[in-house]
This record gives sequence, C-alpha cells and structure tokens, in this order.
Amino acid sequence: MPAPEAVPAPSEPATRSPWWRFALFVVILGAAGGSLLLWSPTALLSGGLPAGVPGYWLAPTFVAVYALGTLAFMPRPALNAAAGLLLGIQQGVLMAVLGTTLGAAAAFGLGRALGRDALRPYLRGRMLTALDRRFTEQGFRSVLLLRLLPGLPFQAGNYGAAFSGTRFLPFLLATAVGVVPTTAVYVTAAASASKPGSAAFLLSAGAIGVLGLVTLVSLWRAASARRRAAA
Repeated sequence: MPAPEAVPAPSEPATRSPWWRFALFVVILGAAGGSLLLWSPTALLSGGLPAGVPGYWLAPTFVAVYALGTLAFMPRPALNAAAGLLLGIQQGVLMAVLGTTLGAAAAFGLGRALGRDALRPYLRGRMLTALDRRFTEQGFRSVLLLRLLPGLPFQAGNYGAAFSGTRFLPFLLATAVGVVPTTAVYVTAAASASKPGSAAFLLSAGAIGVLGLVTLVSLWRAASARRRAAA
C-alpha cells in the first residue's frame, strides 16, 4: 500500500510576512514625517490651550503633542525650546522629559513590532554583531550612553534599540534618565531668553555651545574611524 502523500504546510499569509510589516512601518514613518507639512508641533506647544479649555488639560496635551512631534522627526531642541517658552524651567523640563519618553516608547514599539523581524537577519558583520550583543546584554547602559552623547539622532537611537535585543523597560528607564541634561539645557535657554544677561541664560547658552563642540568632535572622530577602516 503506497504511503500517503505529505500535505504541504500552508504558506504564511502575506499580511503576516515580516516584509509586509516592514512596508507598513516605512509607510507610518513616512506619514509621520510628511505630516509636518500640515501641522507644526512647536507652534501648537508654544500657543498653549485655546480659550475656554480647562487648564488641567495643558500638561497631558503638551506631553501628547511633544511625543507626536518626536515621532514626526521634529528636532528635540525645537520642542524643548517650546517647552521653556510655554511652561518655564521646572515644569517645562518635566513635561519635555515625559513627552520624550512617551515618544521613544511609541517608536520602540513600532520598530519592535513592525521592523525588527525583517531587519534582524541582516545584522551581520563584526561591528553590527558586537553592537547587537552589547545592546542585548547591557541594554540600560548602552541606551543611557546614546542619550547622554550629543549629536546622535534621537529617532535613530529608538529604532536601533528596537531592532536589537534591548528589553523595553531598560530602554525606557535609560531614556528617561539620559535625556534630562540636554533637555534641561534647551528648556532653560528658551525660558530665560527674555533675560539674556541672567545667569540661567548664560549658563545654558554656554552649555549649548559645549554640546555643539562635542558633537562636532564626535562627528570628526567617527569620520576618521570610517576612513581608517576603509583604508
């Protein structure tokens, strides 16, 4: 009696394919970035609440708009400046850190759910493998370093961590802690801009200059390292 023929396993639905999810991921990012042609997060944040809206909606509305602004690739210094102008130093720093953390969490979730399965097989090579191992084994420390170093694109850090083996909670905690220094500098500079001779403005402006210099040095060193590796 002949053996029964093996029944082929059903193919994976196209909608569940990693590359379909990655395509959706790209569409969402493109829509988020393109949305800046229709609205301005900094204008909304600086304008405050419309007349008649209760004041207790200010904080949650600010945090939500700030988070959406980061997803739409709005530069964080501009968002932080809006926080300083609208809320002052103390509340501005707190709300900006909360908005940054919420936006980072949303970006991490998108990257992990829609992009990681498609891109992770391509994390090869000595350097990428070492980076992935470091982020997997030392997630909090690695993400904290990313947030403390100036000049590194915020969203690139979000999605890079999402594509690696970093766990969500260490990523979130490291982000909340690591963005405090740069956030405080830009919020303070904007909040004290009306008093350019004040100590707060002078210190924050000097800190921004130092951050810019450190960024240029970091970019120069990275370019030099790439040239040496290519030689």
